Amino acid sequence: MAGFRLSSGGRNLDRSKSLRFSFDGRAHTGLTGDTLASALLASGQTLFGRSFKYHRPRGVLSAGPEEPNALVTLRSGARAEVNTKAPVIELFDGLEARSQNAWPSLETDFMAVNSLFSPFFSAGFYYKTFIGPFKKGTKAWMFFEHFIRNAAGLGNASREADPDRYERGNLFCDVLVVGSGPAGLMAARSAAASGARIILAEDSATLGGALPEESQTIDGLPAADWASRELDRLAELESVRIMPRTAVFGYYDDNTLGAVERVADHVAVPGEGVPRQKYWTIRTAQVVIASGALERPLVFAGNDTPGVMLADAMQRYAARYGVSAGRSVAIFTCHDGGWATAQALVEAGVPVTAIIDPRKEMPAAYAEALQGKGITFYPGHVVAEASGGKALKTIHVAPYDAMGERLTGPAKAVSVDALGVSGGWTPSVHLVSQAGDKPVFREDISAFVPAETAGKGWRSAGSVNGAFSLKACLEEGQAAGQAAAVDAGFPISEDSTPVVEGAEASMVPLPLYEVPSPNGKGKKFVDFQHDVKASDVRLANQEGFRSVEHLKRYTTLGMAADQGKTSNVNGLAIMAAARDAKIDDVGTTRFRPPYTPVALGPLAGREVGDEVLPERRTAAQDWHEARGARMVSVGLWRRPQAYIRPGENLEAAATREARAVRERVGMVDVSTLGKIDVQGPDAAEFLNRVYSNAFAKLPVGKARYGLMFRDDGLVYDDGTTWRLSENQFLMTTTTAAAATVMQELEFLLATAWPDLKVQLTSVTDHWSGQAVAGPKSRELLSSVITDVDFSNEAFPFMAIRTGSLNGAPVTIARLSFSGELAYEVFTPAHFGLSVWEQLMEAGQSFGIEPYGTEALNVLRVEKGHVTHAEIDGRTTADDMGLGGLASKKKPFVGSVLHQRPALQAEGRHQLVGLMSKDGQELLAGSHLVANSALQQPAQSLGHVTSPCYSVVKEQYIALAFLENGRARHGETLYATYPLKDRHQPVEIVDPCFYDPEGSRMHV
Repeated sequence: MAGFRLSSGGRNLDRSKSLRFSFDGRAHTGLTGDTLASALLASGQTLFGRSFKYHRPRGVLSAGPEEPNALVTLRSGARAEVNTKAPVIELFDGLEARSQNAWPSLETDFMAVNSLFSPFFSAGFYYKTFIGPFKKGTKAWMFFEHFIRNAAGLGNASREADPDRYERGNLFCDVLVVGSGPAGLMAARSAAASGARIILAEDSATLGGALPEESQTIDGLPAADWASRELDRLAELESVRIMPRTAVFGYYDDNTLGAVERVADHVAVPGEGVPRQKYWTIRTAQVVIASGALERPLVFAGNDTPGVMLADAMQRYAARYGVSAGRSVAIFTCHDGGWATAQALVEAGVPVTAIIDPRKEMPAAYAEALQGKGITFYPGHVVAEASGGKALKTIHVAPYDAMGERLTGPAKAVSVDALGVSGGWTPSVHLVSQAGDKPVFREDISAFVPAETAGKGWRSAGSVNGAFSLKACLEEGQAAGQAAAVDAGFPISEDSTPVVEGAEASMVPLPLYEVPSPNGKGKKFVDFQHDVKASDVRLANQEGFRSVEHLKRYTTLGMAADQGKTSNVNGLAIMAAARDAKIDDVGTTRFRPPYTPVALGPLAGREVGDEVLPERRTAAQDWHEARGARMVSVGLWRRPQAYIRPGENLEAAATREARAVRERVGMVDVSTLGKIDVQGPDAAEFLNRVYSNAFAKLPVGKARYGLMFRDDGLVYDDGTTWRLSENQFLMTTTTAAAATVMQELEFLLATAWPDLKVQLTSVTDHWSGQAVAGPKSRELLSSVITDVDFSNEAFPFMAIRTGSLNGAPVTIARLSFSGELAYEVFTPAHFGLSVWEQLMEAGQSFGIEPYGTEALNVLRVEKGHVTHAEIDGRTTADDMGLGGLASKKKPFVGSVLHQRPALQAEGRHQLVGLMSKDGQELLAGSHLVANSALQQPAQSLGHVTSPCYSVVKEQYIALAFLENGRARHGETLYATYPLKDRHQPVEIVDPCFYDPEGSRMHV
């Protein structure tokens, strides 16, 4: 193909302004208004990329988002974006683009050798390959895995952080119109005339659909001028929002649609504060889907040769960008519209030299108009083969019997460098399918169209319905806009119907889904990007994969970035022929979002880095950071991990802090614990049903540890609940589970027990909390909180008392997570920093040290207490040695299913302690095995959940789950971590390493 810039034409161009860009490092020049594809075509570029499987040379096929071939990597460095479609990339000065899937270069791709081995890469080859010697677990797999993974994908995404900004937003309207072609414009105009709020969304930067290429007039104006006038009028209305460069990619429940607006993709670097892309959630009362139709390629040998492209794309490049696709252009069509395209190309100055049509009767009006233009007509013929390697050189034209679907004579070689093909039109029913409609096949236009859409909150109009005439598109758009506005609650508009004048070509095609090869050979491609051939479709049928869903997955038909836009109908037709069935009986797959690929950036919006989740701060967070605390994310909070001093690492700091708790006194910020206020006459009964152990008779002024089960009998969460009065409780949960526990409790009240009189309020943010632990904790608190008697008799274990600290109200519970004498001091959050600072100041004479989550973990592991490292959604109360907390006297959530035989069976993994026997650190996630050497395979008997360095044992210890663990104390096993080549002996011990009698916390 030798494309060139025409001397005139190019509606989108500003020929006075040139732009510099590069492709594969080679400098090029384009014009303002070009796309990357049009500029490269104008420069004579033939190759755009390589196909996925065979690495065959591929040129540009289309002029829109349906492009399967010309996928490039745009920009470089952190802004590199893979798999962008050259026909929709608006050219800007300095644009960098690179081809993909080729090594070492696009021109010389060594991987093209795959094409020679295509018999071994037929449909389903990957399934068959991995069953044999390459299956995972064999040495062959380990060898080939590297090469297989390197071959996956098309482009290589950047590993650098994207510096651009992305946003998310919400839009609301009465009528959303998707598509700005003739049907979309009329729908927006008619709906807006009723007073409804309208959003008109268009994927392309240029609005108007195919109207700029339309030869007919509307209301006496050229179609392009009429479109400009209507868009200007709509733009003046406050009730209308026009959104170019906006792809509506997904249709979801309750008329909620997803869209991505490419705000600044058409510039090198977005301006300051300008998002590159924006994700919109659109909620609307009514939707008009005017998404149009896409030209369908023809399937014949060599149809993927660079230079073979859609005829409509050729016309668009000529009309909008002043580019001829070649210097000797042929058109291969099976309907009158292809002849109209040929005429338009000739009028634009494109050198058309041949028209091939399988129909024996040529359309007289077009044939007469094209006589004497140097064009050879081939009625009753087909292009049986195209050849040329990296650029089209020859097409082989053969006589064809349409009734017998066979060639009737030898093929004739015709020299051309570009071939425009048109097998008819495929309505873009993707959004229709996502809305829940199953498309139906229309034999007259050889395409799937929406079924009846009335009363579903949406309606389709125009070419998506198979209405390919301009007059029908305008009329359907007007009717759809009026009906949508009425259904949205607005009066019917008084909108006149535009008058269309001029000849219009019939778009009804002769069904031509596959052209026979002259010699029965040659690759005929259906899905260009994934290299799915017509023979692959027949092989799928032969091997029993006849369902459209099985066909899709076995051959990967329609699974590429274009989502089957150009391949589906041809593939389904070939399958129907193989099954000797009708296409309608074969059916079509249901299209899922997204309609076009969506970058992750706009889906995330601004929630990146530290903004992924909102940060919640405790009252004392500034104090922690000022003392050198290393902060870590826990749930939505930031908590001190350790207060690391100069010369210390994390382990040393945690050991020092934990030792202070064991020997003197320490204080940790526990404000992040989930806290739920439970009030009402039935509060005690509610908690009795929620917790597995008894809570109905918990005395006022006492706290109790409780376990929550899931419905399936597995442990959900744990925590303490305090009875503050007869009808009020304060429930605490783990930090990470606070929100989900609250949701579960509300769900139970709303659905399971709506008769209970209980009110739930999340008070996590209301209370600031600090745990004071250690042998001197009682002395410390007694010295500053003078209105509370802290003696063991007056303030026993699990008791609750209230008092004050220099005017700050405090609620104190005698609880211990460390195994030492300990108290939790709660105060309203606005007193939190003051209480923390006063306790720290008073504690100086007792040797107090603040401690973080790392030391907290050491203390609780030594005591054998569990957290969500152990409560991981797979464990029962008995697995953790807490089976006695599952009451046998009352029903509770999960009380039935926790007694399932499988949850009571012998051999379950039970909580144990581990002591390292080689003095080396234990790693979380290590598997416990009996093998004394690191070897594969080895049977896993359990796994390590929580390791640490113990200050009381002065060695590395851990909690773990082990098969029949409680019966294996004293055994030696091995903790293995193959990814880090770790294999170390461990002794199995009781999970409570420290003070198993509990004497220290009861002192």
